[in-house]
Amino acid sequence: MPASDSVSPPVILSNEPGSFPWSVLAERHPALIQKVRDAFPYGPEQHRALDALLKNCAEGVVEPLPAGAEDREQWEDWGTREYAGRSWFDVPWLWAEGYFYRQLLEAVGYFGGGGSGVGEGAWRGIDPFRPFKLAELDAPETDEELAALDDLVGGPEEEQARALLHGSLWGNRADLGFRLSGADEGGEAAGLVADDSEALWSLLRPARPGGGTVCLVADNAGRELVPDLLLLDHLLTRGYAERAVLHVKPHPYFVSDATTADVVDALRRLIRAPGAAAAYGRRLWSALAEGRLAVRAHPFSCAPLPYTAMPGGLREDFASATVTLMKGDLNYRRLVGDRLRPPTTPFADVTAYFPGPVAALRTLKSDVIVGLDARTESALVAAEGQRWRTSGTRAVIQVSA
Repeated sequence: MPASDSVSPPVILSNEPGSFPWSVLAERHPALIQKVRDAFPYGPEQHRALDALLKNCAEGVVEPLPAGAEDREQWEDWGTREYAGRSWFDVPWLWAEGYFYRQLLEAVGYFGGGGSGVGEGAWRGIDPFRPFKLAELDAPETDEELAALDDLVGGPEEEQARALLHGSLWGNRADLGFRLSGADEGGEAAGLVADDSEALWSLLRPARPGGGTVCLVADNAGRELVPDLLLLDHLLTRGYAERAVLHVKPHPYFVSDATTADVVDALRRLIRAPGAAAAYGRRLWSALAEGRLAVRAHPFSCAPLPYTAMPGGLREDFASATVTLMKGDLNYRRLVGDRLRPPTTPFADVTAYFPGPVAALRTLKSDVIVGLDARTESALVAAEGQRWRTSGTRAVIQVSA
């Protein structure tokens, strides 16, 4: 069962019309269903299943997965046993979002039909979000970002490290799911509202030669995953880490979340680029072949639960790392808990359960935020009301050692 937490504040729901969580369920998800419908020549069964999902999310209640679904029991443990029969808007928002994407994959036959019969296996393993991911990866903006590496190479090491860290941080603004809402992406000039960069670099300079292991829990594919890979290459080649582990999703999730296939696409994109980018791509390819870089796709990566509920095996992976880098908004919500705590709540307090040092690299795209000082929070509220929480124009680098 999902980990219960009776401590206030309560988990975020989606049942307040006009709120950001409500807009995701009521507006973004229906728009996504239409985009997926238009992206592939699905057959009548898939179209009927998508229509049913659209109606169910708007007017119905949470229903269990089909009896033949291979992960039905897992999802019962994750919450359908508890939440079935309740409105999507009255269950935890984090859970409702995750289950929507699982039901969307069911509707298009990604898991081979299971007990639903959708697609009869012909569409098994076909990522419904792949066209969106590839379009972004092949966009002219990606060429511009990769060309900038030519100027970076050969510069001072400290300058390279800072640029690649910030590239990984701000790359999250390319999040495809976020674009569906039509939000303004803003720019890096909007600035960090919390910056523990120095604490992060101090963790990445271990006393033993060669460094230890760095885990990076990826968020989105495309133009975010590329700078994540560039950062990992820098950490490996400059001795900040002896080994790196990249955690991705085991199947498509939240539109643009990275899978192993997306890692391969990103590496190929780097290798075929001109200039310094290709060298990065070849080094990363070799690092994978040699075991210095590993890719993991743990089932819990697609769990609609906070990391307080992580299983033992995943906890052991994180415990053995010099530091775990948590990328993006969804991982942040799972890391600190999807609750409206006071923004001044110390980051270290809400992540004290984590089994090792952890750093959050996140652009703000949802209401949850902790670790701000009171003066920063007051200035943000005075300037923007509460929009700064969701606009994607603010970011944090937060560390708990």
